[in-house]
Amino acid sequence: MTRKPNKPIVGIPCDHRIIGPHPFHAVGEKYIVAARDGASAIPVLLPVLEKPIDIEEILDTVDGILLTGSPSNVAPRHYGGPGPRDGVMQDERRDATTLPLIKRIIAHGVPLLAVCRGYQELNVAYGGTLHQHLQEVPGRFDHREDKDKPLDVQYAPVHDMHLTPGGALEKLARTRTIKVNSLHSQGVDRVGDGLEVEATAPDGTVEGLRVRDAKAFALGVQWHPEWRFWENDFSTALFAEFGRALRAHVERTR
Repeated sequence: MTRKPNKPIVGIPCDHRIIGPHPFHAVGEKYIVAARDGASAIPVLLPVLEKPIDIEEILDTVDGILLTGSPSNVAPRHYGGPGPRDGVMQDERRDATTLPLIKRIIAHGVPLLAVCRGYQELNVAYGGTLHQHLQEVPGRFDHREDKDKPLDVQYAPVHDMHLTPGGALEKLARTRTIKVNSLHSQGVDRVGDGLEVEATAPDGTVEGLRVRDAKAFALGVQWHPEWRFWENDFSTALFAEFGRALRAHVERTR
């Protein structure tokens, strides 16, 4: 009989992209490294096929899920938004895998960490909505990165993040304010039912969410803690906590 390895397995749903003439299933290396080294887990990439992998098969395989950022956005039809503008990248294959998966894994007590697009998926899965062009919302500032700058500049901390007193993120950070990077054009509009606000930007944009009454770790953030996580105390603590939740799941289920 085949047995799972001793280390927890983290499933990472891919992006579906056309590279040259061929379709590929892809995940940024920074997420894979953060899962392996930050959470001390074995990352396993989950393809987002036209006929999605059965959720029960995913649940039988993984000890946790990491939802990543992406150049694509959640298709607005999933939250009742207007159609996307020309040139805005969608990924319906990924939506078809992740959106039905989220509530199921949380109901089964499978740990979840959601980043950027993944954070937006979390909100949409719980009935929330998104701003498609946050920089155009009155009172909000431009959260996008300058893509002409080097990556070190794009991912540098640029604004404060206010953590909810008594929340899970504040307990990890041991402070109520941290400084984060910002590389997103979309953002949470209405918070989904069953989600608690964990972090808010100075302009009022909700950038951290926790699933209320989840059986295990179930958190999402809009910024990118995976980027050189080892250089940032909070990012290191976040992935370490995710790793502890993964190992607790292993102890419960294997």
